[in-house]
Amino acid sequence: MFNLQPEIRYIAPKRSARRSKLRMDKKVFERFDSDQVTDSMLQEASQLFSENYGVWGEQAAEKVGKFAKFGSRVRLSKERLRNDYLRDGLLCSYVRVTVDDNLAGNAFACRWTVNGKKICWVTQLVVHQDYRERGLAVGLLNELRQDDDDVYGLMSSHPAACLAAAKAFGSHINYIPLEFIKENAGSIMKASPIRYIREAKLRGSLFDPEDSSGLVSSVDTGFFVDHEEPLSALTRLRQSTDWPLGELLDGVEFILVLEVRRRRSSARSFRKA
Repeated sequence: MFNLQPEIRYIAPKRSARRSKLRMDKKVFERFDSDQVTDSMLQEASQLFSENYGVWGEQAAEKVGKFAKFGSRVRLSKERLRNDYLRDGLLCSYVRVTVDDNLAGNAFACRWTVNGKKICWVTQLVVHQDYRERGLAVGLLNELRQDDDDVYGLMSSHPAACLAAAKAFGSHINYIPLEFIKENAGSIMKASPIRYIREAKLRGSLFDPEDSSGLVSSVDTGFFVDHEEPLSALTRLRQSTDWPLGELLDGVEFILVLEVRRRRSSARSFRKA
């Protein structure tokens, strides 16, 4: 048992013949409130996470605990999923996508209110390695959306998760409103009922002009998952886009906070606490 930190991880796999031949004849997205999620659904979610999320980094055993052996898979039980992401008293959602009746991806989210604004925070996003780069992550995030949401939030060590969130909740990663993140991330996180969000520390030049680490919009979560693949993906991404969130360091995640864009007649600006 351990207090797992941020759960957003979307890893682009190495291309393989098996993946290229996979068919997607039937693709079904489903959404559930927390009280609709059964133990068998959580068992499948636990297996998906434990087999596809990622592995511990070199500093994990020292920083997190001896159980977090370098190169071993990060695992999460169905009990932890229930207790941490679908806890009684929280307004939580679970969405999943099955491809030809096989669980191909899922996402968890929690909602709370700050200054009359409803915050929807993505607490976990996982896509099976055989089904990545097929738009499933964006589809899952779209299923989480509600008409009364005002702000979407996400922490992730992988740029692909940030790209998916920017597309689902905004427009494009190049147009992320950094000023909105700067002004509102702190108050939104402070009000979160989810411990790892509430206790994460903002890092980067967006929040501290004197920060020279290369971080821009990040949070120190102390979650030492291996960053080899995310860093490789970030290098490739920078060849085709102007990445706005800065560098990725050990124990650190990127952070996105995106305001819902409503029609001009009903739009109201968000104010920080």
